[in-house]
Amino acid sequence: MRIGTASALALWLMALGPAHLARADQPPERSCRDAAVAALQQRYQSATDLRADIVQTTRSVALGANSPQQMVSTGTVVFAKPGKMRWSYEEPEPSLVISDGETLWIYDPVFREAQKLPVTEGYLSGAAVQFLLGQAETKRDFEISALSCKAATAELRLRPRKPSSYEKLHVLVNLQTGDLLKTTVFFILGNVTEVAFSNIELNVDPAASLFRFDPPPDVRVIELNEPLR
Repeated sequence: MRIGTASALALWLMALGPAHLARADQPPERSCRDAAVAALQQRYQSATDLRADIVQTTRSVALGANSPQQMVSTGTVVFAKPGKMRWSYEEPEPSLVISDGETLWIYDPVFREAQKLPVTEGYLSGAAVQFLLGQAETKRDFEISALSCKAATAELRLRPRKPSSYEKLHVLVNLQTGDLLKTTVFFILGNVTEVAFSNIELNVDPAASLFRFDPPPDVRVIELNEPLR
């Protein structure tokens, strides 16, 4: 089993885990922070589904912080309530991460391999994904502060209050539209995964079949019993 683009995405989801945003009462950044969170919630609260183009950049400590060999992948993502998602990578090679809310598939067509594992209700409730599905709350598990605030965008820093596999999460927000433009996860061991979203569309009513995966007959299926939480 290798760690490819799709596997890196699954690790990103697992690292985020079930979490919510917490208030950070530290003026003068409060106004910028609150405006960004309010814009996100207003944009996504009533959405039932979402589609976007993505550029995912993974920087590994093993490659060095400035290594030109960092992994850059492009594709599309589709989310639908409750808890469904499809990450379709096209470059540099095809791969898929698909979940119907009960089972997660990580498919590598180049190596003819698919990983299958159960998921819990909380697996898709990382802060970034919560915003995209309009499920974020500003109450509990994160310290949140504004890193920058411009006329059109704001960047927020979220630090988990409880021990986690990642140190912090940065989110870039379009203040005019409320779109979540980019998320960056900084892992404890130094790895960084950035996902940039563009061409975001809400309520496109994706087909249910998008969130189901039937492995081809010649694909090796690896069943993992540990749920993704």
